[in-house]
Amino acid sequence: MYPRYSLPSDVIAGLVCDTILLRHRIFRDDAWIAVSRLDPLLKILDQENIPQTGPCVITVNHYYRPDFFAPWMAFGISSVIPVNVHWIMTGELTYPGKWYAPLGMAISHFVLHRIGRVYDFTPMPPMPPRPRDVEARAASVRAVLDYVMHMKNPIIGLAPEGGDQVGGRLTMPASGVGRFALLLAAQYLSFVPVGIYESDGEFCINFGEVYNLSVPHHLSPDEKDKQAAQIIMKNIARLLPIHLRGEFSN
Repeated sequence: MYPRYSLPSDVIAGLVCDTILLRHRIFRDDAWIAVSRLDPLLKILDQENIPQTGPCVITVNHYYRPDFFAPWMAFGISSVIPVNVHWIMTGELTYPGKWYAPLGMAISHFVLHRIGRVYDFTPMPPMPPRPRDVEARAASVRAVLDYVMHMKNPIIGLAPEGGDQVGGRLTMPASGVGRFALLLAAQYLSFVPVGIYESDGEFCINFGEVYNLSVPHHLSPDEKDKQAAQIIMKNIARLLPIHLRGEFSN
């Protein structure tokens, strides 16, 4: 048994209209309306760890099961944080193995980038990384860093895995995620781990304690990247049921 998720028709219609016209929307407002319709209501664990302001990075597992709509992860988190979260969102859906993949990727790229502009989010090329996306990914990283440097007390939202995982179990992020996280840490952003899952018919969000991300300076760039990613995922894993911890179960 799973929770009942529903999006109000006026929010859907408003988003469609504003996406066409490129009018700004406040994601936190839409998230609160959506989450208020959950049945049963959202279950929040360790509420004392919910960040009230930045600067920080919220890192969350990319929870997945068939028929689960991924934006609910962002809805749930944004609905309980009193300030706006700048989410790093996928900029394209890939539809692996589907005959309509080329058309689907082109349409999703267009739509998702417009939604990113409407909500002032940063779209990032999809995972796993593709060679042709190197420049676009670098541009997205620069856009996030520019946002951080010019916004007072920013809160960045990031799902390090970057996509659906088999059984919703944690996996190691792609190369470069740890390096990106260290760039954010160098801008004095702390990290707040979050675990998202469904249990006993409830949609659950577990907030972990804030920490500062750092790795030994003597490591090579690749070693720093890997170790930073491991630190992030281990902190998320502690907040999940054992069956969702994947390779971080220990």
